[in-house]
Amino acid sequence: MAQLTMAKALNEGLRKSMEDDAKVVIMGEDVGKLGGVFRVSDGLQKDFGEHRVMDTPLAESGIIGTAIGLAIRGYRPVCEIQFDGFVYPAFDQIVSQLAKIHARSAGQVKMPITVRIPFGGGIGAVEHHSESPEAYFAHTAGLKVVACSNPLDAYFMIQQAIASDDPVVFFEAKRRYWEKAEVDTSAVPAPLWHARVVRPGTDVTLVAYGPMVKTCLDAATAAEEEGRSLEVVDLRSLSPLDFPTVFASVRRTGRLVVVHEAPKSIGLGAEIAARCSEELYYEMEAPVLRVTGFDTPYPPSRLEEEYLPDLDRVLHAVDRSLGY
Repeated sequence: MAQLTMAKALNEGLRKSMEDDAKVVIMGEDVGKLGGVFRVSDGLQKDFGEHRVMDTPLAESGIIGTAIGLAIRGYRPVCEIQFDGFVYPAFDQIVSQLAKIHARSAGQVKMPITVRIPFGGGIGAVEHHSESPEAYFAHTAGLKVVACSNPLDAYFMIQQAIASDDPVVFFEAKRRYWEKAEVDTSAVPAPLWHARVVRPGTDVTLVAYGPMVKTCLDAATAAEEEGRSLEVVDLRSLSPLDFPTVFASVRRTGRLVVVHEAPKSIGLGAEIAARCSEELYYEMEAPVLRVTGFDTPYPPSRLEEEYLPDLDRVLHAVDRSLGY
């Protein structure tokens, strides 16, 4: 069992997929010779060749369009969008083509394409490098959307996404790239579309994904010192959402706080709140609360700590929930 950063775990997962299937190809800006700006594909071009790890022009629409053609010919492309805010030139290809071709062909044409997107803030970057665009894609029928939060999940989830015959938008919490954890590569992975209770508790359920899972775990540790027991659920899959796991947790605690970096309005938290209100109205002790980013463009890096949900904001929401 090795200690790996999340970036290295993704690298090892990509390597395993490429070793297992010669039809897996990687493409994106600087993914080859440089190994990616976060070094997630480091060493793969050297080991597998330029025909399988391809540096592309700075043209996100072209990356996805080319990948769609490759998928039609039987390949399994893995496309890297270098930063979250760079995905919009490819939005038309992803939403109008990638998400639709399987249904348009009455199931005859598969689209086994994985679109990797580093997302979220916390690295002090400039404009268009710290966004959280996941709700756009989770809203789009025909796309699967997942977000890994730790090295173990990163290793297995990237392989599962590549093996899927459906197009998967794969979000990676960029500020967690350098955090280490034990990765047992011989373990049996959890199903890709399932959420996981990463810390059991009895008083309040915290639901999060991606970079906010660690924030919620830190909040649960702090709350324990005050005698409060917080349960933390890592969604892992954003589309489909694993509501049975969320519902079961909220039934145990009676309270729910949803945490994500993306703006509050019409986000994943709103959908989860609505569904829990529909399903569990008479079983909850308090309304569903949300701790999120704000409904503004992402701020300059010197202000991002004021924008991003943190431990104090999560604990304040817990206090409010318990106050009902």
